[in-house]
Amino acid sequence: TYTLNGSYGSGVVIKGTGILMNNEMDDFTVKLGTNNMFGLKQGARNLIAAGKRPLSSMSPTLVYKGKELVLAVGAPGGPTIINSVTQTILNRLVFKMDIQAAADAPRFHHQWMPDKIYWEPNGINPDSRKILEAKGHIFNDSARDFGDIEALAYDEETGRWTGASDSRNGGAVVPE
Repeated sequence: TYTLNGSYGSGVVIKGTGILMNNEMDDFTVKLGTNNMFGLKQGARNLIAAGKRPLSSMSPTLVYKGKELVLAVGAPGGPTIINSVTQTILNRLVFKMDIQAAADAPRFHHQWMPDKIYWEPNGINPDSRKILEAKGHIFNDSARDFGDIEALAYDEETGRWTGASDSRNGGAVVPE
């Protein structure tokens, strides 16, 4: 995946190259107590300083079975990346979904602060939601961007690779 941070990054294109600059500086704490573009309130440990790397959720993931690559997954989506990638991997490897179904399956997200669970319709079954609410968890039913999974999975039965592009935002796989 590429990392621009926000849509169209910083909005600056390097003259003559077509290269769009990112706005990863938003991943640092700019002012204590304020939220970044993703609604995350960051602390003093993430203040801008020379030689530091900004907090990031980038999680391009390769999964191997022995020495053989069987799955590659990545996504944009800021703080939702880790959950989106993890849930897609679980859907494929544990729940045995084909890779497109795994990428398109409903998701949920919790990031500690703000202490809310964001979810897509059918992302959490109603019984589980009741149990979590009884334990004090707060659900945010508002729409949230969960990123766009891009993945490749090896099918051991056919010996072929299959691609998936999250259909939430119009993604599609282009065959050879």
